[in-house]
Amino acid sequence: MDLDFSMLKSQPRLLLEAELRPIQGTRFQPTGFPDLGAAQYEGPNGESLLLVESAQSMANRLEIVCWDEQAQDWVEPLRGLPMIKVVKPNGEMLTNSLLESHRLNSPYILEGKDTSVLALLKEELNSMEEGPVNLRRLAEVVFRYDTNALLHGVFLAKSELAGGRLRLPRVLSAFIEAEGVKVAQNGGVKNDRVNPSGDTRKGFGNVPFYREEYTAQRIVAYFNLDLSQIRSFGIPDPGEEFLISFALYKIRRFLDVGLRLRTACDLECVSIRATRPEDWPIPEEEDLVRVIPGQIRQLRDKGLLGESLTVEYRPK
Repeated sequence: MDLDFSMLKSQPRLLLEAELRPIQGTRFQPTGFPDLGAAQYEGPNGESLLLVESAQSMANRLEIVCWDEQAQDWVEPLRGLPMIKVVKPNGEMLTNSLLESHRLNSPYILEGKDTSVLALLKEELNSMEEGPVNLRRLAEVVFRYDTNALLHGVFLAKSELAGGRLRLPRVLSAFIEAEGVKVAQNGGVKNDRVNPSGDTRKGFGNVPFYREEYTAQRIVAYFNLDLSQIRSFGIPDPGEEFLISFALYKIRRFLDVGLRLRTACDLECVSIRATRPEDWPIPEEEDLVRVIPGQIRQLRDKGLLGESLTVEYRPK
């Protein structure tokens, strides 16, 4: 299948819905929040809804499927994209901007003794110290050094960078919601075969526990790609098409390999469709894999992508 994004040229957003189901059995475990637990709520018609995965968590999941843990690099079709690598003083890898929740704004990148990346950003963005933020210039710089962050958003909150006003909202957002949910109560016991009556405050003894899982009539992953925002960046060709391809690749790969959300929440994709524009033919992962390396080469040849930077993290 050839990629044809012409139908998206006049669209403000691309909306996708993927039907999911538990890969085994009927129960699943949703995300939990401190002091709240599972986020169950009523819909506008009184239906029982449940947040299975939040937008914040989905952003991280869409990023982690792009990382090859064994190779310690991007997965194959994305090799060559820049990132900020963080190393320990002995040179071993510590983390990088793809794996960090705050991406380019990670404290391991901007808050250590090595200020090389901070200095680079100050130089590149110094025209915005006063007056309105030039979002196209900000997008150009983020695209060059941490391309992934342009899809998932970044907030450079440091006062040295335009007074902490530099932020780009998410282009790609997603969440998973379940409809018609019911609680599936269950539980278990943590057994201590040596001393069942041991001090549980210290981790000994048998400990019975209670847990809540859920069943649902329908589980749906929703994806929203802000095409207007991509166009507003003004990245020269093939920048716009690359960002769409990159986002679709993340979605396809997440649905293929990233749906084991928790130990008791292992889902599979039953179907996916575009709802806006309706029934737009979504490229398969193999089609995106075939095209993306060539797009990256073109962007590098045009000087729109920089080399990955390395910063050594030493606490101040």
